[in-house]
Amino acid sequence: MEALSADARATLLLTAPLMFGGAAQHYPLLTPKEWNRLSSGLQDVGLAPGNLLSTIPNELQQDAIIDPSRLRHLLERSTLLNQALEHWQSRDIWVMDRSDPRYPQRLLQRLGDKAPGILYGCGPMQHLHSGGVAIVGSRHVDAILTNYAFAAGQQAANAGITIVSGGAIGIDQAAMRGALEAGGNVVGVLTDSLEKIILQHDNRDLIQGNRLLLISPYDPGASFNAGNAMQRNKLIYLLADAALVVNADLNRGGTWGGAVEQLDKIKKIPIYIRTSGTTFPACAPLLNKGGLPWPDPENAEQLHRVFIPVPATEPPPPQQSTLPLLHDVETTDPLSLMSEFSNWKNQIKSIPSASPCKRNQGDPAELLFARVRELLLELLIHPMKESHIAETLNLSKQQNKAWLERLVAMGDLEKQNKPSGTYRLKQKKLFDTPSS
Repeated sequence: MEALSADARATLLLTAPLMFGGAAQHYPLLTPKEWNRLSSGLQDVGLAPGNLLSTIPNELQQDAIIDPSRLRHLLERSTLLNQALEHWQSRDIWVMDRSDPRYPQRLLQRLGDKAPGILYGCGPMQHLHSGGVAIVGSRHVDAILTNYAFAAGQQAANAGITIVSGGAIGIDQAAMRGALEAGGNVVGVLTDSLEKIILQHDNRDLIQGNRLLLISPYDPGASFNAGNAMQRNKLIYLLADAALVVNADLNRGGTWGGAVEQLDKIKKIPIYIRTSGTTFPACAPLLNKGGLPWPDPENAEQLHRVFIPVPATEPPPPQQSTLPLLHDVETTDPLSLMSEFSNWKNQIKSIPSASPCKRNQGDPAELLFARVRELLLELLIHPMKESHIAETLNLSKQQNKAWLERLVAMGDLEKQNKPSGTYRLKQKKLFDTPSS
């Protein structure tokens, strides 16, 4: 990592948590809005952020743009910053601010002062400028959609097109795996755990082979945060030249929210929607908002055409309405699911037991389990003890254990020996071999 400029150091000191060392933050970091206001104030007096490292101009103190004592205390974290930089450098993590000439111009041009003040990354920086196609979709999907995304990634790689995605399980990872296995280049925009993910053996090989770039606008040691996940979605789209939404839940979830934001507000790249096969609940609404039907190109020449927007006067083909399948539902709010789950339990209690010969996919018990599975896969992003899970879901120990063991048998969860009785999502490599 090259030596940081004075501007980059000032940006990190004032806006970055510098999680290395676990130091408590006594003064709140500047929010993006505050940082932009401060930068504008500095520009008005002919200064840059780096000038704050030596003195806080009288003009800023008089105008009280930001409390001077708050600025001073944040700027005094130089020792912590140096430790963090050394820690990141030992892991080949680089850092850049918006003033860095290597910062992706796509983000500056498309987001302006809403572009992240800091980007962290590991891997070949040149992929920040290569554009490509963003492929996004739900986390919990069936093998058909996983294979669809995998094939789309392969096709893009074979056509020399970079894949941009979010690295999440499901559609994101499948598309990225497809591209990598076909020898293509991939940019993963992560919400959390950059520091851990880059240390995975397979990922290190891909990074060192200049085929995988992993970046994040959040501290390399940050854990998952739903709000951060929503914010980083726009970066996935805006680093690309076009996007394909493979599937999404209707009116909720990160995939829906990110696509709607692009179609309703940002409107910088063409957003394509998968329409082949079984359509998904959000398909028609996204098309009605201006999404374009994905043409399912058969060769590289046809794929390159998707980067040329279709005139808005061409209406999308009519879509058949379909009922959402339980495994297609994307869930990003465990608390709302808990409430829904409680309602389901009460409803199920009032339904007479079905005889064994009548059990099928419409069986209330199976429908309930499918919903519980979705909830637990979201809830156990972080490991939890069996007793805590039962308490959180208001379940009997017997029922809780039965469902957990069933999910272990299905390969969704794994039970840890330390701490005893703890369950977590089954650990997989970031880029697993897809199911056949």
